Amino acid sequence: MSYPHYGPSYGPPPQSHPNGTAILVLGILSLVVCSILGPFAWVMGNRALREIDDSGYYYENRGSIQAGRICGIISSVLMMLTFGFIIFGLGMAFLTGGFESGG
Repeated sequence: MSYPHYGPSYGPPPQSHPNGTAILVLGILSLVVCSILGPFAWVMGNRALREIDDSGYYYENRGSIQAGRICGIISSVLMMLTFGFIIFGLGMAFLTGGFESGG
Protein backbone atom coordinates (compact mmCIF):
# COMPACT_ATOMS: atom_id res chain seq x y z
CA MET A 1 0.00 0.00 0.00
CA SER A 2 1.40 3.36 -0.94
CA TYR A 3 0.41 6.71 0.43
CA PRO A 4 -0.59 9.54 -1.88
CA HIS A 5 1.77 12.43 -2.38
CA TYR A 6 0.24 15.54 -0.86
CA GLY A 7 2.57 18.01 -2.50
CA PRO A 8 5.38 20.11 -1.12
CA SER A 9 5.50 20.93 2.54
CA TYR A 10 5.30 24.59 3.44
CA GLY A 11 7.94 26.41 5.42
CA PRO A 12 11.45 25.42 6.26
CA PRO A 13 12.11 22.10 7.96
CA PRO A 14 12.31 22.25 11.75
CA GLN A 15 15.73 23.09 13.10
CA SER A 16 17.44 22.10 16.31
CA HIS A 17 19.20 24.71 18.43
CA PRO A 18 22.85 23.69 18.89
CA ASN A 19 22.86 24.35 22.66
CA GLY A 20 19.54 22.70 23.44
CA THR A 21 20.90 19.42 24.78
CA ALA A 22 23.66 21.15 26.75
CA ILE A 23 21.14 23.44 28.45
CA LEU A 24 18.91 20.52 29.39
CA VAL A 25 21.85 18.50 30.76
CA LEU A 26 23.14 21.49 32.77
CA GLY A 27 19.68 22.07 34.20
CA ILE A 28 19.21 18.46 35.27
CA LEU A 29 22.73 18.21 36.70
CA SER A 30 22.19 21.42 38.64
CA LEU A 31 19.22 19.83 40.41
CA VAL A 32 20.76 16.41 40.97
CA VAL A 33 24.50 16.86 41.39
CA CYS A 34 25.84 20.39 41.67
CA SER A 35 23.74 23.52 42.25
CA ILE A 36 26.44 25.85 40.92
CA LEU A 37 25.48 24.79 37.37
CA GLY A 38 22.00 26.28 37.78
CA PRO A 39 22.82 29.90 36.89
CA PHE A 40 24.68 28.73 33.78
CA ALA A 41 21.64 26.75 32.59
CA TRP A 42 19.41 29.73 33.37
CA VAL A 43 21.53 32.25 31.43
CA MET A 44 22.18 29.92 28.49
CA GLY A 45 18.47 29.06 28.33
CA ASN A 46 17.47 32.73 28.26
CA ARG A 47 19.97 33.43 25.51
CA ALA A 48 18.84 30.44 23.42
CA LEU A 49 15.15 31.33 23.78
CA ARG A 50 15.92 34.90 22.75
CA GLU A 51 17.78 33.61 19.67
CA ILE A 52 14.86 31.32 18.80
CA ASP A 53 12.31 34.11 19.16
CA ASP A 54 14.41 36.53 17.09
CA SER A 55 15.00 34.04 14.28
CA GLY A 56 11.35 33.45 13.43
CA TYR A 57 11.95 29.78 12.60
CA TYR A 58 10.49 26.72 14.26
CA TYR A 59 12.96 24.90 16.51
CA GLU A 60 12.06 21.38 17.52
CA ASN A 61 13.97 21.44 20.82
CA ARG A 62 12.44 24.60 22.31
CA GLY A 63 10.76 22.48 25.00
CA SER A 64 14.08 20.99 26.06
CA ILE A 65 15.58 24.45 26.32
CA GLN A 66 12.66 25.66 28.44
CA ALA A 67 12.92 22.59 30.70
CA GLY A 68 16.67 23.12 31.23
CA ARG A 69 16.11 26.81 31.92
CA ILE A 70 13.39 26.09 34.48
CA CYS A 71 15.58 23.47 36.20
CA GLY A 72 18.35 26.08 36.32
CA ILE A 73 16.00 28.65 37.86
CA ILE A 74 14.83 26.20 40.53
CA SER A 75 18.38 25.15 41.33
CA SER A 76 19.55 28.78 41.54
CA VAL A 77 16.74 29.70 43.93
CA LEU A 78 17.48 26.68 46.13
CA MET A 79 21.18 27.58 46.15
CA MET A 80 20.40 31.18 47.17
CA LEU A 81 18.13 29.95 49.97
CA THR A 82 20.84 27.58 51.19
CA PHE A 83 23.44 30.36 51.25
CA GLY A 84 20.94 32.62 53.02
CA PHE A 85 20.35 30.03 55.75
CA ILE A 86 24.10 29.48 56.16
CA ILE A 87 24.75 33.21 56.49
CA PHE A 88 21.83 33.54 58.92
CA GLY A 89 23.11 30.63 61.01
CA LEU A 90 26.66 31.97 61.12
CA GLY A 91 25.36 35.43 62.00
CA MET A 92 23.24 34.07 64.83
CA ALA A 93 26.15 31.99 66.14
CA PHE A 94 28.38 35.05 66.05
CA LEU A 95 25.83 37.26 67.81
CA THR A 96 25.08 34.75 70.55
CA GLY A 97 28.73 33.98 71.21
CA GLY A 98 28.67 30.51 69.71
CA PHE A 99 32.26 30.85 68.53
CA GLU A 100 33.76 31.68 71.91
CA SER A 101 35.65 28.99 73.69
CA GLY A 102 34.63 28.22 77.25
CA GLY A 103 37.46 28.53 79.63
